[in-house]
Formats: sequence, structure tokens, C-alpha cells
Amino acid sequence: MTPASQDTTRHRPKRSAMRRLGRLALIGGAVAGVAALASCGRPSLSDEKLSDKALNLEEYFVGQTVAYGQFTDRFGTVRRRFVVDITGEWDGRDLTLTEDFRYADGSTEQRIWTLTKTGPDSWEGTADGVQGKARGEERGDTFNWAYTIDLPVPGGDTMRVSFDDWMWLLEDGRLLNKAYMSRFGVTLGEVTIFFEKKDD
Repeated sequence: MTPASQDTTRHRPKRSAMRRLGRLALIGGAVAGVAALASCGRPSLSDEKLSDKALNLEEYFVGQTVAYGQFTDRFGTVRRRFVVDITGEWDGRDLTLTEDFRYADGSTEQRIWTLTKTGPDSWEGTADGVQGKARGEERGDTFNWAYTIDLPVPGGDTMRVSFDDWMWLLEDGRLLNKAYMSRFGVTLGEVTIFFEKKDD
């Protein structure tokens, strides 16, 4: 029995090391799984179009538009609701959107976007807090753009997040918007917005 006992003692450190490696592998797999989930299930500009409509931002957003939206975290909980009044002006090159937000908690916010048409279907955009430029493309009834922005958070600070922003033109002048918000590659939640034109 003595040789067997000695062998067991000698191999314990190896088994302990293997257990530690196993735990590290599980942790690594979990992180990889979160990253994979964060990047899957997104729309694509190559998706089959459900209508023959063409979304042109400079046509849709000129004038007065109202939008109703909410932010849902990655667990499916609605965290914030808001209404946005939007005024759009087009000068043949730049589309200026003045967005006035009214949140359900009574707070307000204004954001002014300047969107520049850089090609028949391509756009660049800037706004306060946006890092660099937002870039987007129209294709059929769909528009997609992406940008990184410093968003205000309670306490007067900001949080830098990235948006993968999608819009689809619906019937009767309505527009559906879904934006995926992420930080360090991990999805934090989704913003869903429904736009409609105001009566003149």
C-alpha cells in the first residue's frame, strides 16, 4: 500500500492544476458565449425586403415628426420610456434634426443631429457627444447606421456606448426604429422607437 499512497500524493498537484484549468476554461467559455450572443440575431441590409418602398431620410424627416420609444435592458426589463418631437430641415446637402426628448420621469434632453448625404444611399452624421462620425446606408425600405456616443447618466456623468441603429419604412408614413446598444462588445439593451409624421 505504501507505493500506491506515494503515487497518489505525487499526482494530487497535477489534479489540482487540472481543476484550475477546467475552471478557467469554463469562465473563458462563458465570456465567449456572452460575446457571441451579443453579436447574433441582428438585422442585415441583405435581408429580404418586405415591401417595394424606398426610405429616403431627407424626404421622411423634413418637417415635424413625433416618436414614441422605450429602452429595454438585456434581460427584457423596460427601463425608460420617452416621447421625442423632431424638427427636420434639409438644404440639399445636410439634414438637420432637432430632437426634443421628454422622459416618463419628467426629465428632458435635446440632441441636434447634422446628417450629410455623401452618396446616393450613404450618410454621415454628427451630434453632441458622438465620437467621430456616424455612418449609415439606405437600402430599399431600410436604413442602418452605427456610431459611438457619450450618453448622459444620472449624477451628471456620461457613459460611452455604441449603437447599431436600424430603421424600416412602414405603411402610412410610419417608421420603426430598433437600436442595439453595447459597451465593450457586450449588448446592454435595445431601444425601440415608433415614428409618425405630425399633421401640418
